[in-house]
Amino acid sequence: MGKQAIDDDSNQTGQMTSALLNWPQATFASKIEIEDKTATVTREIDEGLERIKVNIPFVASCDLRLNEPRYASLPNIMKAKKKPIDIKDANSLGIDISLRIEQLKVEEPPVRQKGIMVNDVSELVQKLKHEAKVI
Repeated sequence: MGKQAIDDDSNQTGQMTSALLNWPQATFASKIEIEDKTATVTREIDEGLERIKVNIPFVASCDLRLNEPRYASLPNIMKAKKKPIDIKDANSLGIDISLRIEQLKVEEPPVRQKGIMVNDVSELVQKLKHEAKVI
């Protein structure tokens, strides 16, 4: 469990996965309790704790308080380096990995125009009223 989300902390991976699978979602889970075919998910919100119930299967994005991360010891890291890695082809597993999202364009936002300095509030009000037509 890392400190950086794979979506660069923009909070979209769980929601997009949920939409693609057409499953319910429970975001920012700090506690998950499984009961038969439902799960009760506790999540932190500004007003305190919120509990929601979702049907299983569901997609959960987790709060950092969900569990304590386990850290690998150096001997176990060294053992893991020696283990063979089985490489499997997605086609042999019957998994469709075709792209479902197409990026049409990436461009920089337009350059901001230079601002103007005013000497006092009355000049600001005058410019807003007559030039920007805000007031």
